Order: sequence, then C-alpha cells, then structure tokens
Amino acid sequence: MARALAVLLATLSLVLAACSGAPPGRTPIRVALDWTPNTNHTGLYVAQVEGWFAEAGLDVEFLPYNSTSPDTLVSAGAAEFGISFQDSFTYSKAAGADITSVMAVLQHWGSEIAVRADRADITSPADLDGSVYGGFGGPGEAPKMQAVIRGAGGVGEFETVVLGTSAYEALYSGDVDFTEPFVAWEGIEAELRGEPLKTFAYTDYGFPDAYSVLLIGNSPWLAGHPEEARAFVQAAQRGYQLGADDPARAAQLLMDANPGVFAEPELVTRSQDLLAAEYLRDESGAVGPQTLERWSGYSGFVVDSGSLTGPDGSPVTERPDFATWFTNEYLAP
Repeated sequence: MARALAVLLATLSLVLAACSGAPPGRTPIRVALDWTPNTNHTGLYVAQVEGWFAEAGLDVEFLPYNSTSPDTLVSAGAAEFGISFQDSFTYSKAAGADITSVMAVLQHWGSEIAVRADRADITSPADLDGSVYGGFGGPGEAPKMQAVIRGAGGVGEFETVVLGTSAYEALYSGDVDFTEPFVAWEGIEAELRGEPLKTFAYTDYGFPDAYSVLLIGNSPWLAGHPEEARAFVQAAQRGYQLGADDPARAAQLLMDANPGVFAEPELVTRSQDLLAAEYLRDESGAVGPQTLERWSGYSGFVVDSGSLTGPDGSPVTERPDFATWFTNEYLAP
C-alpha cells in the first residue's frame, strides 16, 4: 500500500511538472518584457542562450510585450520578474503595486531631452519655453521637463502632446519641438536613418540621476522563493556583466536569440557598445547594485512634485521608506 501511494505521488508530481511547462526539477519563471527585444534585455538573453538559467535549475520564459505594463503583470503574479524603470516603478509602487526592484540594469538615465540636430535656435533646455513636447503619457514626464527647463534658466512652460510615432520621427515631421528618446537605441537609430538629434542630459541641469532600467520581482514570490530568486538574479547579472565586458559578443548573442528581429545589426552593436561604456556599471565598476541615495533622489523628487498618488488615488505627501523598494540581497557578492 505504501509503495503504491509513493508511485501515485511520484506520478502526480511528474504530471504537475508537465502541466507547468517546466522540465522536471526546474523552477518555472516568467519574465515580462517592456518592449520588443533590444539591448536593455541583452543580459537576459545572454543568460538564456549560454544556459546559465538552466544550470541554475530554472526554466525561464520571456513574455512578449503587450499593452499591460510589466509593473502590473509582476504585481498581479502573472510574471515573477519583469523589466521596469525607476520612473514608472515609482508611480506603480506608490499606487500599491506589490513589486521590488532586485537589480539596476542601467545605472543612469537612458533618455535625454532631444531636438532636431539642425535646430540652431535651441542651444539649451531654457530655449524650450513655449514649444511643443512630444511625450508618452506618463505622469512624471511634465514635472521632469519643467524641472530641467527651470534648471537651465527657463520658466518651464510648454504644450504637451502624446506621440503615436517614434520620438525622432515626430521631431523630423515637425509635429513636436522636443521629446525624450532612449539615446542608446532611438538616438543611434535616428543617426543611422539620417535624422540626427541634439540632446541635453537631465543631470547637466541639476536634475537627479535615476536607474533608467530595472529588473523587478513580485514581492510575495521573492519572499517565498529566496533561493530561486537569487539563482535567477545572479544568472541575469552574469549576462549583463558579459554585456559590459564583451559588448560585441553580447550583441551577437542577442541577435542570435532573436533571428529576424533586427534589420540593422549596426544598431544593436553600437547600442551595446554605448551601454557597456556608460550605463551598465556603477561608480565602482559593478553591474547591478542600487543605492538608497539614487532612489531617494529621483523618487523623492516625484513625491515633492505632487504628481504621485497612493492606492486610493489621493496625493502622496510624505516620502515613503525607499529602502523597502529595492534590494541588493539577490546579487552576486
């Protein structure tokens, strides 16, 4: 009887493993991507292609981008991890999202204010007063633009429209005067297409730096699966480390993992080179760590701007304990 019960339990465990879609013995993990594959995702694809997730006992699935944000998917438990940004994360977390940032993919802002390269009348963000800003509908965009323009000596008054095209296309069509593209992707893409941009870094005008791209996790899942979380994050960190140390190889692995996706290989290689040179490592040269100072800087600004709302929709007036919003505990020592 005991032997029959043992056989039944073993059979049921195999059936459950098959139903989960993961090979027996591997933990299934879903990762929600924020957009179509690009160099913000290189470390994840490197870890997948090199077999580092499998070696860690994980069966990792990348969920293709859809209209639901990774913040929402991860908070709801529809994905264990996802790609996010400190700006969107700040609004989602304050509104009640059950998410934690587990790794800084990019250590600095990946976007900048951009205008057409031939706009001789715009030499500083102060010159943008009275112009048209092409945004993406995020609640933090206008306060950020206002702060940068004021930091440059302007008033911070401009009109806002929500873009339906790429940032550089909107500039060159004349629909907007300035926008904020991702310089390591759209900035390079614009140059390759003969539509170069002139850009202004936010931090040059006193605006706080931020972790442009984050790897986030579902907080309850992290608490219940610390070893699996550590295995996943460290494998991903290893992938991003390769992206920083050997950008040419990392870019090729990204393209190999996504055949037919990238029509311009030069865009991928140049983007990975730029991320490796300026974005992936912190001041000490490490890939992945986060600091309370960086979180308190930008996310604190958002609270102070009055644009942040809580779970009930009312304004957040006091700064939360940002130390609870992120963790470095899953990173490699």
